[in-house]
Amino acid sequence: MFAIIPIDKPVGWTSFQVVNKLKWHIRHITDIKKFKIGHAGTLDPLASGLLLVCVGKATKQIEQLQTGIKEYSGTMVLGATTPCYDLERAIDAYYPYEHITPVAVEEARRRFLGEIEQVPPIFSAVKVDGKRAYLSARDGSTAEIEPKKITVYDFRIKNLRIPNNQNNQITPNNQITPDTPIATHLYLNPQGSVPEGLPQLDFHVTCSKGTYIRSLARDMGEALGSGAFLAALRRERIGDYSVDTAIQLEDIESVITPDILNINC
Repeated sequence: MFAIIPIDKPVGWTSFQVVNKLKWHIRHITDIKKFKIGHAGTLDPLASGLLLVCVGKATKQIEQLQTGIKEYSGTMVLGATTPCYDLERAIDAYYPYEHITPVAVEEARRRFLGEIEQVPPIFSAVKVDGKRAYLSARDGSTAEIEPKKITVYDFRIKNLRIPNNQNNQITPNNQITPDTPIATHLYLNPQGSVPEGLPQLDFHVTCSKGTYIRSLARDMGEALGSGAFLAALRRERIGDYSVDTAIQLEDIESVITPDILNINC
C-alpha cells in the first residue's frame, strides 16, 4: 500500500483516534491485517483541520511531510491565561486589558515575524531529560524547556474585538487603525468555556515546523502587557496539501477504497 490521505480532523478527536479509525476501515475493506500507518504532525483535540495520514510505504515520507510550511487560522482571547495556553484547562489568572489598542496589537504582531525563539508549552510532547514535558506538568512538577528557533513567515490579525471600545477593526490591507468601528459579535469561534467580555483576536499564521500556536498566543499576551490563550485553531495547509480538499471524517467509509490505497504499488 501507498497512500497519503488528507483528513479534516474535527474538534474533539485526537490525531491517534483518526488514525485508528482509518486503520480499522482499511483492514475491513482489504482484509490486510498488518500494515504501517501514521500521521505527519499531531493536531490537539481542541484543534480542527488538516491531518495527513500516511499508509503503507507512504509512512517513509512522514518526516519529509512534517517539514512542510504550515498555515493556521484561529482565535486568541486576551486578558487571561491557562496553564496549557488553550481551553483544555481552566483559566488560572486574569490580567488588565483596558490599555490594549489596535496600534499596540500591530506593534506586538510585528515582533513575531521572521526567525524567532519560542518556548514550547509545558503541556506538550517536548522531551526534557528524556521525559515528555506534559507528564511532568501532570505530576505538578516544572520542567525547564529550552527555547527553539522557528520561523513565522506571515502573521495577520484578521479581526480584533474589544468590548466597549471603538478601536478594534481591521482595514483591508490587514493593518489595524485606531479609528475603525467596533465589531458586533464576541467569541465567534470558541471551543470551550470562554468568559464573556474579554477581548478576542482572530488571526492567520504561516509558519515552520515546530511552531506552537499556543505559545504564540501566550507570547502575544505578554507582549501586550496582559495575558492570552488560544480559544480556537484550525490547520489549513501543510506544504502542498490543503484542508479544502481533505476528506471529512464521516465520509471515510465511502471515499477510502482499495484503489485509493494503491495496494499493488
